Order: sequence, then structure tokens, then C-alpha cells
Amino acid sequence: MTDLQQTVLAEVQNQVGHLILNRPAGLNALTLEMIRLLQQQLDAWREDDSIKAVVLRANGEKAFCAGGDIRALYDSFKAGDGMYTTFFEEEYALDQSIHGYSKPILALMDGFVLGGGMGLVQGASHRVITESVRMGMPETGIGYFPDVGGSYFLSRLPGELGAYLGVTGTQIRAADALFTGLADFCLGKDLISELHSSLNGTTWSDNPGQDLTDILKTLASSAMIGSELKAIQHTIDRHFAHDSLADIRQSLTTEECEAYQDWAEKTAAVIDSRSPLAMSVTLEMIRRGRELDLADCFAMELHLDRQWFAKGDIMEGVRALIIDKDKSPRWNPPTLAGVSAEQVDEFFEGFAPSSTASRRQA
Repeated sequence: MTDLQQTVLAEVQNQVGHLILNRPAGLNALTLEMIRLLQQQLDAWREDDSIKAVVLRANGEKAFCAGGDIRALYDSFKAGDGMYTTFFEEEYALDQSIHGYSKPILALMDGFVLGGGMGLVQGASHRVITESVRMGMPETGIGYFPDVGGSYFLSRLPGELGAYLGVTGTQIRAADALFTGLADFCLGKDLISELHSSLNGTTWSDNPGQDLTDILKTLASSAMIGSELKAIQHTIDRHFAHDSLADIRQSLTTEECEAYQDWAEKTAAVIDSRSPLAMSVTLEMIRRGRELDLADCFAMELHLDRQWFAKGDIMEGVRALIIDKDKSPRWNPPTLAGVSAEQVDEFFEGFAPSSTASRRQA
């Protein structure tokens, strides 16, 4: 294949392995082929003593990775070929391996980092964004839940921010990404070439992770002013701490502080547009995730996946937003009032944490 045809490019510069997502016309949305190429190369570099660190980046100006190729998963379920299940199994295995990778990984993100893209980067040791980044887990908008480890990294955000971001699918900008801890450094786009020059000119020590940190400290910032979430976190915490999504929705309508009423009204409107079932399962999943370790969070998400295409709202969401594009999904049930606690709990039946740590926490 030529570089234009390959969906993942790999190259080595100065003992650094560069993995480059190369599907810019599709916003670098992940296919099963891409997942396998990424895993194979990471496995090879793990065993290669000459490789000191890995950089994960993408071609194209619009997106690092806008998620998984959801149309292909929709088609797979319709065809009954089982590929969609294999996709999730291998995607989660890749994401989990990044969390535990034995060498530092610098994820360099620009543009959209959504869904499956978040799964690729949240386990990286050095998560570097540009000022143009837009991060989020928008799955409830298509009748799905925030997977790829979302039950782990969202549940560990300050206060109720993870529940808020997971339920509403709100996308955040650079300052909020740093504030929440979903990114470590922000690098100006005009300094990307200088970062590459520094990587190429470094003499690596026995601690390449610290070497990367030292480079980033000279070029990038670990904090930014203007975090919108920081300004309203106490309000988010107050509303999203309620037991059920219906109670959260009701609480938003009673916001008395004039400064937050507009936000509360918009948030309630977003909730009204999303899948009631997907949001309710998401809330439960994130709260359960707080008591689980990483491996069990991925296992819980796979447990949900194996039911969701048949029993959840994703097929209808993809139909309405991607296939027919009528943007009028017929959610089942259509309202929060129709979602019972028993219906939500049923999705989690049969799942048991496997690790000692998770069982002890539970």
C-alpha cells in the first residue's frame, strides 16, 4: 500500500516510534483494521529495546479521531456477521494495553477527540492537546453509552463532572480538558514543529518518560485560564448528585441562581434530546465504575455491548442520525419517565467484578 492508502502509518525517528492515524477524510474514525495495525505495532515496539518512547498522532486538521466507524458496526449487526462484537473486544484490548504500556506514550491531539479517540489517549502517559481541541464522549446522542474505558476515566473526574459529561455528551475545549485532568499539557499549534525537533534532537536517558516531561515543560502549559467547567462545577455537582436521571432533570428546572439558569435550561434541553435509556445506563455505569478497577470497567462495558445492539437504542440512533438523517430518533422508551430502575439494572445482571481490588471496593 502507499501512504495514502494505509490507514495507520508507522515510522521511527531518533528512537521514537510514531504511530499516525491516516484516515483524515473520515475524521480518522477507527476501523477494525486500524485497531489491529495499532496493536501490532505497539506490541512490536514494546519488545524493541531501541525504541524509547511512542508518539501517537494523526493526519488531517479536523480531528485526531472522531470515534469508531459506527456505520460499519451498524451494518455488521444488520448483516449478523459478528464483526461489531470483535471490534469492541479488540478496541478495548488495545485501549487497555495503552494504559499499561511499558514505555511512555505521548498522545498529540488536535481537533476532535471523541469516543474511540478518547479511548486511545486516556491511557497515554503524556496527553498533549492543542488550543483547537474538542474532546468528548457524545455516545448518548446516538443511543449508546460512553465506552472505551469511559466508565473508568469519567468516573474519576472531580465531583460529578464525569456524570455530566457522560450523560449529556458535552464537548469541552482545551482549558476544560486540563482542568478536568483529561489532558496533561496544551501545546500551541505553532509549536508542534518545535516539539518534533526536540524529540528528534534529544539524547534519551534511562528515564525517557521524564525526558518527555522536561521537553513539554519548556514548550507547553499544564493549565489555562477560562475553564467553563471550573466556574460551574459546584452547580453541576449539586444537580448531578441526584439518584436518578429523572431527579437530575427535575433539579435542573429548579435552578434559582440567575447566573446558572441559562446553563440549566440548556442542559435540560440536551437531556430531552438524548436517549433516555442510554443516559440512564450511562449514569449507572459511571457510578459503578467508581468502585471498579480498569480491567473490570472494560469488562463491564463489554458486558453492556453484548446486549446493546439488540436491546438498546444505538441502532435507532444511527438510523436517524447517520443512515436516514431525519434526526428524529424514536427512542425506546421515549421519555425518562418510561425508564425503570429494573430496566437499567437488567443490563448489568450477570456481570461480576473479577479482580480482588474491585470486589473489595464493591
